[in-house]
Amino acid sequence: MIRNKSGKIINVSSIWGVSGASCEVHYSAAKAAVIGLTKALAKEVGPSGIQVNCVAPGVIRTPMNAQFDEQTLKQLADETSLGRLGTPSDVAELILFLASEKANYITGQVIGSDGGFC
Repeated sequence: MIRNKSGKIINVSSIWGVSGASCEVHYSAAKAAVIGLTKALAKEVGPSGIQVNCVAPGVIRTPMNAQFDEQTLKQLADETSLGRLGTPSDVAELILFLASEKANYITGQVIGSDGGFC
């Protein structure tokens, strides 16, 4: 990428990396580290024409959340402004946008795909 003077790096963190989560300290800390990496790397490689951004998903219906019962999932959906949990496609569409030419002036950003999770 440096040799080509262009490229896009898209990291995936979590809403918990932004706000922290009770009883999820280790996970929150690791995801916050991804955010710090994104911001620092964007500054480092920006002069070489490389963009670095981060997506921070909220609660997404994935196997990671499959251990929750339906009542807990409903409660999480109720805590989301849009009233539903996200889908992998919701996150993938944001990543696709960041990888596209439409996002050529975006770097060093953390963008939530969280449905307004409170």
